[in-house]
Formats: sequence, C-alpha cells, structure tokens
Amino acid sequence: MKYLLLYTLLIFCNFNAYSQINELGIFVGGVNYIGDVGPTNYIAPNEPAIGILYRWNRSSRHSYRFSYTQGSLTAHDKDSDVPSRNLRGFSFKNSVKEFSGGLEFNFMDFDLHDSKTKITPYVYSGISYFIYDEIFILNNKSNEDYQSSTFAIPIIVGVKGKFFENFIIGAEVGFRYTFTDNLDGSNPKNDNFETLRFGNLNSNDWYVFTGLTLTYTFGQNPCFCSE
Repeated sequence: MKYLLLYTLLIFCNFNAYSQINELGIFVGGVNYIGDVGPTNYIAPNEPAIGILYRWNRSSRHSYRFSYTQGSLTAHDKDSDVPSRNLRGFSFKNSVKEFSGGLEFNFMDFDLHDSKTKITPYVYSGISYFIYDEIFILNNKSNEDYQSSTFAIPIIVGVKGKFFENFIIGAEVGFRYTFTDNLDGSNPKNDNFETLRFGNLNSNDWYVFTGLTLTYTFGQNPCFCSE
C-alpha cells in the first residue's frame, strides 16, 4: 500500500509539473455593436477597448480562461448603408464592462513547455456578465436612465503563437450575444419611455471585441517527489 501511494503521488506530481501553467496578460483592440442603430457590419471596431485575461492551461489542448474587458459602444445612423436608418438619423453612446469565464480549445497541440515555436487557432466560449447603461433616445440622441447589468454568450475565434520563451501573442474576434435589446436605446425597460421604442423588439443586441492579446507564462509547478 505504501508503494502504491508513492507511485500514485509520483504520477500526480509529474502530471502537474508538465501540464499546469498560468498565463496573465492584456487585451488591446476595439469594439463595435450590432443592433437597431447605425451600420450593420459584423466586424467593424469603432471605439477602443482594453482588458486583462488569465488562462490556466489544463493541457496542451484546452485552458480555463477568465477575463475583464471594457469599451464604449457608439453608432450613428448616418454611417449606415440602410436608407431608412440613414434618413432617421439616430445615434447613441453606451459602455460595457464585461467579466467572462469559460473554456478555450486549441485546434493544434500547444505545449508551452516545448521550446519550439508554437502556433494554433483556437475557439472560446463560456458565460459573460456585463454592466451597461439603460438608455433611451430622445431628439435623435441617447440619454441615460439608470445603470443595469445582464449576461451574454461569448463566441471567440482567434490564433495565437509562442515565439518567445515566456510570451504568447494572439489575435482574436469575439462576438457576444447579449440578453438585452437595449444597448442602443431602442427598447428601454422603463415603461415611461414605451412610446420611444423602435426597431426589431424581438432581436437582442450584440457587441464584438476585436484585437490582440499578449500574455506572460509563469507558475510551472515544481515537483520534489524524487528528493
């Protein structure tokens, strides 16, 4: 029994030393919104965005990822190629402060303990919780009502590479399907503004973060089992 426990401990310790490594870094890029006001482009960042992210690499194929990202959302009907929107002339401004957690999957082996250059495409999804302003549009411009929050489903695709010993560089596009239809002021929850509602009230809003990530790897767990 003593030897069995020792053998199990050696396996567990060696597995941890090989596979458990941390990443901490930043996201820098832009953000755009998709909804009832402004252009209908899916990937068209028009405001800066910044964030921090952490990965715990469970294996060379998948990681648990946690992040905080924020940016402003703006759109103007005059920038739309939809004639009815262009004629309407609405505009709005809002902001999102997002906390996200989920699973990231690498399509190719991404062993950070290997000294060779590594590159892989990846996908990420999970759950996001974000803070935003409930707004309404009056006189063609948005007005803040109160601060609110809700959930979103993130769908991120990207590619990342390890070109230096402890740094990983990535580029990604992340769509967020939100559980609100009022990032743009088109569907305010406040019944006092019921007459100001417009657009497709059965379709929720989206926002998209596009940018670069830079993370630093650290925390390779040492194993002292052989001492």
